[in-house]
Amino acid sequence: MKTAIVLATALAVAIPAELAAQDMRKSSGANNIGTRHTITTPDAVKWGPAPPFMPPGSQIAIMFGDPAKKGLFIIRGKMPDGYTIPPHWHSTIENVTVLSGTFNIGMGDKLDKSKSHALGPGGFFSAPPRMSHFAWATGETVVEVTGMGPLDFKYVDPKDDPSKSAKTN
Repeated sequence: MKTAIVLATALAVAIPAELAAQDMRKSSGANNIGTRHTITTPDAVKWGPAPPFMPPGSQIAIMFGDPAKKGLFIIRGKMPDGYTIPPHWHSTIENVTVLSGTFNIGMGDKLDKSKSHALGPGGFFSAPPRMSHFAWATGETVVEVTGMGPLDFKYVDPKDDPSKSAKTN
């Protein structure tokens, strides 16, 4: 009799716990990536051209998700020395971690290098939606950007948008 009570109690606790765990596993894939794991060594990162809304000269690598779609994404950006991103903002939060080089970041509608912060490897910044900011690289610089897609760039001065000037050339 005692064994039956212990078994019934164990099942009463274990089954709801497993069902809750299954629900958590299902809902944790917010962008429907699935349940696969990803391992990428530094030499296996696949770099490609940046999208047309970025100034020419940088490269990106998509590490997780799809920045063009709704959901979590993680991308890396590689910028040459002196690469500059004019003042712009995004519709969602942008989180940036510096992996190598120096990423200089400033807030505001005008690119004013005297009002910026130089972030080295391990440096981090987060900008809320619609906060105007600008950046430039000192030395070859690699950053990792995490956010919720779709990723958009809204330049403070529309003349700074390379995708617009490419259409008029």
